[in-house]
Amino acid sequence: MIVTTEYADVPMPGSPMRTFVAAPKAEGRYPGIWCFSDIFQLTPPMLRTCVRLAGYGFVAAAPEIYRRIEPAGTVIPFDDAGRTRGQQDAAKTPVAHFDADCRAGLDWLSKHPEVAPGKIGAVGFCIGGHLAFRAAFQPDVRATVCYYGTGIHDGKLGQDADAGSLARANEIRGELLMIFGTKDPHVPDSGREPIDRELRRSGAHYKTLLYPAEHAFTRDEGPRFDPEATDLAFAEMIRLFRNVFRD
Repeated sequence: MIVTTEYADVPMPGSPMRTFVAAPKAEGRYPGIWCFSDIFQLTPPMLRTCVRLAGYGFVAAAPEIYRRIEPAGTVIPFDDAGRTRGQQDAAKTPVAHFDADCRAGLDWLSKHPEVAPGKIGAVGFCIGGHLAFRAAFQPDVRATVCYYGTGIHDGKLGQDADAGSLARANEIRGELLMIFGTKDPHVPDSGREPIDRELRRSGAHYKTLLYPAEHAFTRDEGPRFDPEATDLAFAEMIRLFRNVFRD
């Protein structure tokens, strides 16, 4: 499926939320997926992921998660200085700000002219995986995919030492797919176990997939990229979204 791409400004108090939008070119209305990046914001790998997702029949919208801190259009480099900068930006952001931006973004996406009514999902990577997990608390989010979400197991997110995300797992009403690499030092076995335990206890409808890969294995730049694991995980994401939104 051929797609179109553009940047849109979601109106927000203070400064707008600059958002990359990839959508099928063919006329119609499609499920909308709110896409959270890692700490580097809207890098080329993130944009390519959104374009690929749109090619399967979804409107993929990815916001700049540090809109309150970084100038619009900021893409943080994949180097040591960039990693430090992204982590510092996260540490300056209260979870309440992340949550407010998420809710505003979902409202904007649901009104997008190419998004079908009542068909909203979320996906995220790294810190974005944690943000997507919290997006799943919203009643209108029917399907969520969390790629190697950091801080879910211990609660660390942004400025908050403990965002209490796992304790709210019983608020998840949609389908949830958790994706991890077994060689990920940020979410090791000891981190995945409490996530699985709490999700089972909460009664959430979820599935966990493990791949013999490292953290950020889907990022197609750098030494940790695993093409096979990326393709397998992507296929599972598409399967989930299509199953949930086929009605």
